[in-house]
Amino acid sequence: LYHIEHELVRDYPRISIKAVLGSITDQDRINWLFEYYAPEIIFHAAAYKHVPMLEYNPAEGVFNNVFGTRIVADAADRYGAERFVLVSTDKAVNPTGVMGATKRVAELYCQNLGCRSRTSFITTRFGNVLRSAGSVVPLFEKQISEGGPVTVTHREIRRYFMTITEAAGLILQAAAMNGGGKIYVLDMGEPVLIRTLAEKMIRLFGKEPDRDIRIEYIGLRPGEKLEEEMFHKKEKLRGTKHPKLLLASSRDFSSKWLEEKLNNLWKAAKGRDIPAIINQLHILVPEYEGSNFSDQKKYQDSLKGQIISAEFIQKNRQEKAG
Repeated sequence: LYHIEHELVRDYPRISIKAVLGSITDQDRINWLFEYYAPEIIFHAAAYKHVPMLEYNPAEGVFNNVFGTRIVADAADRYGAERFVLVSTDKAVNPTGVMGATKRVAELYCQNLGCRSRTSFITTRFGNVLRSAGSVVPLFEKQISEGGPVTVTHREIRRYFMTITEAAGLILQAAAMNGGGKIYVLDMGEPVLIRTLAEKMIRLFGKEPDRDIRIEYIGLRPGEKLEEEMFHKKEKLRGTKHPKLLLASSRDFSSKWLEEKLNNLWKAAKGRDIPAIINQLHILVPEYEGSNFSDQKKYQDSLKGQIISAEFIQKNRQEKAG
C-alpha cells in the first residue's frame, strides 16, 4: 500500500490520493470506508493469489477470496456504488486448485448480486500479468542473476501473458461497458511456453540456456495445471464493441441456493475442516477438478503440519485444562 500510494502521489500530483489501511475481511472497516468516502467505482483486486500456498491454507483462501469479496460487494450494493469491477483470473476456469475455485465462487457471487442490485457488477477475467507481484519474470531474473538454475515446473507448461498497461487498460474498458452481472474475458492471444520464456530471458542476459544457466524442471506444484483456460465450454463467448474484450455467458442459479451453500462453506472454513471445505467448493463449482480428499490422514500428511484442525485444538485445550 505504501508503494502504491507513493507511485500515485508522484505520478498524479493534481489528484487527491487517500491510502486507507484495512482488510477486506473486516466488515466494520469496509462499512466505515463506504460510508465515509461513498465511492462510485470499486476495482476489487484484493485476493490471495499464490496457487500452492492456498492448497496448504484453504481456509484462509476461502475467508479472503470468497467472504472478503462478499463483504466488499455487499457494501457496494448497500451504499449505492455505481460500479463494482471484480478482477478475476483464468485459474477460475475449470479450477484444479483452491485458489481458482475460490475466485470462481467470487465470480458467481458478484454475478448473482449484479442481477438484483442497482450497482453494476462486472467481472474481468485474464491470465498472468508480466512483472506483477509474484509473477514468473522477476523470479527468473533473480535466478539468472544468481547464476541459476532457472526453475520451470514442466517442459510443456503454458501460460497466457499480458503487460500491466494492457491489463489495466482493458479493465478500465470493461468497467465502462453497460450492464451488470457480466463476465468480460480479456483476449490474451496465444499461450506462451514457460520453457521458451526462460530461454529467451537467459539469452537477454547474454547467457546460453543449459550451458551458462541451467534450466531445471521441478514438476507441477499443488493445484497447478499444464494449460490455463480463459472460459468454460458452456460459457458461449460473444464479441463486444472492443476487439480485445469478449463477453462470457453467466450461469443462472437462485440467491437462496447460493446463500445456503456459502453458509455451509463458512462453517467448514471456521471449523478448519479441510475435506468439508473441498467438498463445499465442489458443490459450488461443479467443474472444480481438485483432488478428492476422502483420505483425510493422507491429505493432512501432505500438508506437512501446516494445518491444525479445530478438533486437535479443542483436544489440546482439554488436555491442558485437565
